[in-house]
Amino acid sequence: MYIDYMNTPIGVLKIQASSQGITSVDFSASENNIISTSELTNRCKQQLKEYFDGERKIFDLALDQQGTLFQKTVWDCLIQIPFGQVVSYRDIADMLNNRKAVRAVGAANGKNPISIIVPCHRVIGSNGTLTGYAGGLDRKAWLLKHEGAKFKK
Repeated sequence: MYIDYMNTPIGVLKIQASSQGITSVDFSASENNIISTSELTNRCKQQLKEYFDGERKIFDLALDQQGTLFQKTVWDCLIQIPFGQVVSYRDIADMLNNRKAVRAVGAANGKNPISIIVPCHRVIGSNGTLTGYAGGLDRKAWLLKHEGAKFKK
């Protein structure tokens, strides 16, 4: 397992990777002394820097997502949401051809371990308001504003 940290405008990110791909990008209270970088974690940091600098809209990284088949299916839908756009949990359920899965989609979205790169922040309530985000609603609002997305406070 490879681990590195990155300071961003919205806090410290902890980046974890296996030899197959990125396994986690999550907010951390602080940087830890245990750092074991790889070409993949370095590439991830570079692409995140480009994103925060406004130079990147699409990530090109190998991912090693750990979750159930349903969670991975939802996370694959998240990756399809274009930069600067938002969708609702119902929209994701519709993408899965299972309108009754709205709550399950919400639960899977909340378990997404790869923040920003798998853009769960682009999922908002059907009424256009912000809904939960593991990194906090302030960070979610910052990310959406950074991307130019429209939402209600």
